[in-house]
Amino acid sequence: MKKKFVKTMAVGLTAAMAATTLLAGCGGSGSDKTEGGSETVTLTFPVWDLASNPYLDDIVSGFEESHPDIKINVVDVAASEYTNKLSVMLNGGADCDIVYIKDADGTPSYAEKGQLEDLTEYAEKDGIDTSKYVSYDAFNLDGKQVAVPFKTDYYVLYYNKDIFDAAGVEYPSNDMTWSEWEEMCKKLTSGEGSSKIYGGYLHTWQACVENWAVQDGENTILGPDYSFMKPYYEMALRMQDEGTIMDYSTLKTSNINYASPFQQGTVATLPMGTWFSPVMIAKKAAGESDVNWGIATLPHPDGVPAGSTVGSTTPMGINANSKYKDQAWEFIKYACGEEGASKLIARGQMPAYQDDTTMESLAAYEGMPEGAAEAMKTTSIVLDRPIDSASAEVNQMLGEEHSLIMIKEKPIDDVLKEMSDRSKEIQGE
Repeated sequence: MKKKFVKTMAVGLTAAMAATTLLAGCGGSGSDKTEGGSETVTLTFPVWDLASNPYLDDIVSGFEESHPDIKINVVDVAASEYTNKLSVMLNGGADCDIVYIKDADGTPSYAEKGQLEDLTEYAEKDGIDTSKYVSYDAFNLDGKQVAVPFKTDYYVLYYNKDIFDAAGVEYPSNDMTWSEWEEMCKKLTSGEGSSKIYGGYLHTWQACVENWAVQDGENTILGPDYSFMKPYYEMALRMQDEGTIMDYSTLKTSNINYASPFQQGTVATLPMGTWFSPVMIAKKAAGESDVNWGIATLPHPDGVPAGSTVGSTTPMGINANSKYKDQAWEFIKYACGEEGASKLIARGQMPAYQDDTTMESLAAYEGMPEGAAEAMKTTSIVLDRPIDSASAEVNQMLGEEHSLIMIKEKPIDDVLKEMSDRSKEIQGE
């Protein structure tokens, strides 16, 4: 199987659409005749949590307007049920046309079952400039382009300007190492108890430690030797002990969402994905947060270029059993191309299709902080979870072992050894 890390740069539904969505669960793909006698094709497009992702409604509306002979039958599914629902639809044959993949590392599973159409010839025929897509080649499996990147996100550093000003510390630069970030957090930490200000924040996800270890693009979560993660676990435990970040056990047992401490102004710096920007903008607009926030480039390991970050991509493909592959390709070309990118940017979201104006356009989104365009520029984006059939299971295993380190139930070296043994077993090594 071909696996690559791509390195590259950087409101709700209308009543009519809601009704269409409700009917969509009982309907399917098909064709009909318009009053003028031309054939109208209906494509089934399963999505998750549509009301929370209004850019999908924008894209569907825009596509139907520019393609009057193609209608989109949107099937809305709860996020927690989506992967199972999509599998059922694909196993049923032609129950859907457009395959919107929630977890990108699950793509090989669909491909291995022969459920994803090879899009290579489609892209070549239409002269698609694949260099403009983040992680395009990652979805080329065994020589077949099984999906096209639609949306992407990657990690940056959010910071509270008022905390920096009060501490007399300069704002984070766009070229800062993790060692420098750790030292900065010491200077920004102050107070005690409920009034304590934490210099940094590392969420409970294993990604918020392990991602920094794969930032160089040389290692991946597949290991199976995980010794490269040790320095970042040592940093996390050290910061817990020094009180410059909230401890893992408190975050876990209290079920604290990463957004809350930052939005409440008790955290100075937060490494988190670009998806958090529109959330902050909405909270500020609603008067639910008064944090004076900024964005800087994610800190990087020593010896790794500034602008190196870690992210993920959400792809779209075509059901290999669809009766309307050409029409489905037209939708994917629209949604994943320049037109779809403009719809995403208009909602403050990061498209996988990027050109010279993408960062400037996103930075111009109302509510984005000054300097966002420079902060979001990247020199490389490494996928946090490789597009590999073993990724999902390995990632779940790493989450289990991660907890043992963070609560200090076992020494780091012992847990890293267990990770290695379990990873080899999962991957059949």
